[in-house]
Amino acid sequence: MAAPGERTGIANLPLHGGHAPPWLFQRMAKLAREIVSAIVLEYGPDEVLRRVSDPYWFQALGCVLGYDWHSSGVTTTVCGALRAGLRELQHEFGLYVAGGKGRAALRTPTEIETIGTSIGVSPSALTYASRMSAKVDNVALQDGYSLYHHTFFFTREGRWAVVQQGMNTALRYARRYHWLGENVHDFTNEPQSAICSETRGAALNLVARESAPARAAIAAIAGAGEPHRLLAELNKVTLTMPRREYITQTDINPARLARSLDWVDEHRPNTFEGLLALQGIGPKTVRALALISDVVYGATPSLRDPATFSFAHGGKDGHPFPVDRSLYDRSIDMLAEAVRRARLEDRDKMNALRRLSSRYSGRA
Repeated sequence: MAAPGERTGIANLPLHGGHAPPWLFQRMAKLAREIVSAIVLEYGPDEVLRRVSDPYWFQALGCVLGYDWHSSGVTTTVCGALRAGLRELQHEFGLYVAGGKGRAALRTPTEIETIGTSIGVSPSALTYASRMSAKVDNVALQDGYSLYHHTFFFTREGRWAVVQQGMNTALRYARRYHWLGENVHDFTNEPQSAICSETRGAALNLVARESAPARAAIAAIAGAGEPHRLLAELNKVTLTMPRREYITQTDINPARLARSLDWVDEHRPNTFEGLLALQGIGPKTVRALALISDVVYGATPSLRDPATFSFAHGGKDGHPFPVDRSLYDRSIDMLAEAVRRARLEDRDKMNALRRLSSRYSGRA
């Protein structure tokens, strides 16, 4: 489990087709409901956010629920099971799930607004977090994975977590991104870490710490109010088209870019996050601005793929990294405490669980 103050991460999974059969999914939803009920009753709803934002815990949950241990379907199916299992309990626990796969992901802001209105909570900060987490992983971090799944978990108090997934059809892999709101202090500066993957490559990483000069240059360019001069500078660059892994000739459509720059000029964002938050600003516009900041202004963006190896505690021989003893000890202590509590059987909470089990025993 991610400790307080740590960021969460990403998992890479092979693309698998097919669906969970109804008989399995119904049982997954029931078991997910009971597991989350136990966590909420023992630790509160915030702990559920922390756990789903941990890529290792989430992967382990998929195994416990009985789904394939390593395919891309773990993400969509586990999120679906959590959503279905919590549907009857969301108001009781003050824990809500919005979004999903494909079109369901696009409905996330509307769902957040509907729930927020029903419980008397302003949804604006939550919808912004949902939108910006997707923008960062799809636009500011261009690692070759296009988002197609976005699930947003949030509480009545306005705390949140995100589990979203992108697809790389060429590599036949999916990459899962985890966010925990309590650890996000700046959406555009290292908003995640501990990104889990067995494969890494070059990526246009505008949220890397070392991309700060590029972010500042892009924000200055976007807020300068000179879209036509920017196009002229870009045309000068494309005459010689220097080699940049993150941009090609096909990325630059002058007419489309002109429309995007006019839209930027109309709103005049003064920060990179403000630019990223603009509706309609996508990967190609950001890549073009990154090229200008690099070639014209000398502010080179990072090409560091933020993925790391998918080992929880490290290896005994120091590969891929030395064992993190403090993290290992925290894992042991948490498991030992869980076992101790189970043996003591706090009767009030166990009786509450039994009542829940009896109440919902016939439902998926």
